[in-house]
Amino acid sequence: MADLWMGNVEDNTSDDEINDFLIKYGFPPFDRIHRYHGTGARPAIVLSFSGTSPDALRNLQARVHNMFWKGRPIVVQVMPERADRS
Repeated sequence: MADLWMGNVEDNTSDDEINDFLIKYGFPPFDRIHRYHGTGARPAIVLSFSGTSPDALRNLQARVHNMFWKGRPIVVQVMPERADRS
């Protein structure tokens, strides 16, 4: 399983819009989404992809990192693997 962090995603963007956007650029569908609203200025999400390696996501990351989407430049990073997954 691999996780992808996307920062500066417009708060009212639906899960389906995010999934469609990523699939358009070659990503597999994500299995889980966690939203981080923070102060609201630059909301972020973490997407989990089961059956996908971090290396596979790294190969796709450059396709969308720093892209201007929905009026904002988004920042996309592959999260480090965690040993505490259950």
